[in-house]
Order: sequence, then structure tokens, then C-alpha cells
Amino acid sequence: MLMQHQKAAYQLYLYLAALFITSLVVSNLIFQKFFYWYPFGEVTIFGAGIFEISVGILPYPVTFLITDLISEVFGRKKANQVVTAGIFASFFSLLIIYVSAAAPATDWSPIGDELFRTVFGRTVLAVLASMLAYLAAQYIDIHIYHFWKNYTKGKHLWLRNNFSTFSSQLIDTMTVLLLLCSFKVIAWERFTGLLIGGVLFKMLIALLDTPFLYFFVYVIRKRFHLERGEEIQLP
Repeated sequence: MLMQHQKAAYQLYLYLAALFITSLVVSNLIFQKFFYWYPFGEVTIFGAGIFEISVGILPYPVTFLITDLISEVFGRKKANQVVTAGIFASFFSLLIIYVSAAAPATDWSPIGDELFRTVFGRTVLAVLASMLAYLAAQYIDIHIYHFWKNYTKGKHLWLRNNFSTFSSQLIDTMTVLLLLCSFKVIAWERFTGLLIGGVLFKMLIALLDTPFLYFFVYVIRKRFHLERGEEIQLP
């Protein structure tokens, strides 16, 4: 690869990694707010609206889109490196939150200790729960993605994109809900409804992001003159 292409490839990888890490950390910070979306009216599943889910789920699918994109363009090793960096960033953000919560607020502080603990108090649990699910889901996503990539000899991008994401998102959603319900952050009677709603929402997002993956892969292949299935080799 030419020197200018090598430099551009590093920059692209850096930007994708930054988007991935930001999406992951933010999803852990905002998870306590739940929202509703009733595209089919107020249909409920086991006591929960069909899409009554945490706002933390909104940036999270971006991480799977980016790992699929990195897997396709830069290969499995680089995708795993981004996942590892995301783990480090999440635990570092956890440390910052822990220290911030321990520091006493002044009398004139707009945000007092109690409000801060209400908003961020369960973030420690959320990050730990998310990390267990995240470790399993992301590495499984990358593994399944490359299985289908090798099996189809680089063809059928939509197949590996959706099959890998469906499997990993089911594991991720189930693990997080099991841990949050076990620690009584969420009532057990909401488990089934939230699980089904969360998985359906993530599957819908996975289907919707497939055209974006095709577009970005097309642009990158054209920019770096890559053949189908060819990867950019970075040290």
C-alpha cells in the first residue's frame, strides 16, 4: 500500500475506533432513562410495551455496525483490538464516576450529592453488567462475522452483517437484563417483555443499518482500491 494510503487508512481506523468507544461509554452513562415507542399501538408483551427500552440502547447498535465495518475492511485482529480498547475506556470512565461520586459537593453546587448519586449511582453496576454482556456479545459477533465471510468467500455482506448481529445482540440483551434483575435494578416481572422488546428493536436496527454498511464498505473499497474480500493490513 502506498504511504499516503497507509496514512489515510490509519486515520480511518482511528475515527472508527473513536466512534465505537464513544458510543459504548455513552450507552453505559445514560441507561437509567427508559423510553417508549409504540409503532403498532400500545401493544404489550408480558406487561411491557413492545418497545419500552433504555435510551442506552440507542448508541449501542452503532458499536456493532462499526465492528462489522472494521472486520470487513481491516480484519478480525483490528476489530478485536477496538473491542479491547472499548473495555479499557469503559472501566476508566467507571473509575472517574466513582471518584466524582466520592467528592463532596459544595453548598452552591447546581448538582448535589444526592442527585448525582441518583443519576450515576447505578452506573457502576451498569458498566459491570454491560461489560460481561459486551465481552461475550462483541467477540461472538466478530467470530460469527468472519465465519460467514470465510464460508461465503467474501460474498453476501448482508448475510454476515445480520446473522452475526442477531446472535450477539440476543446474548447481550439477555445477559444485561439477567444481571440488572438479579441486583433488583429492574423488577423480574418486566424481564420477558424487556427482553423481547429489546431484541426486536436491535434486530430492526440491524436490518436498517445494512444499507449503511454496504455504502461505507463500497466507499472505502473504492478509496483504497480493494477487491471484494480484501482487507487493509495494518500492524
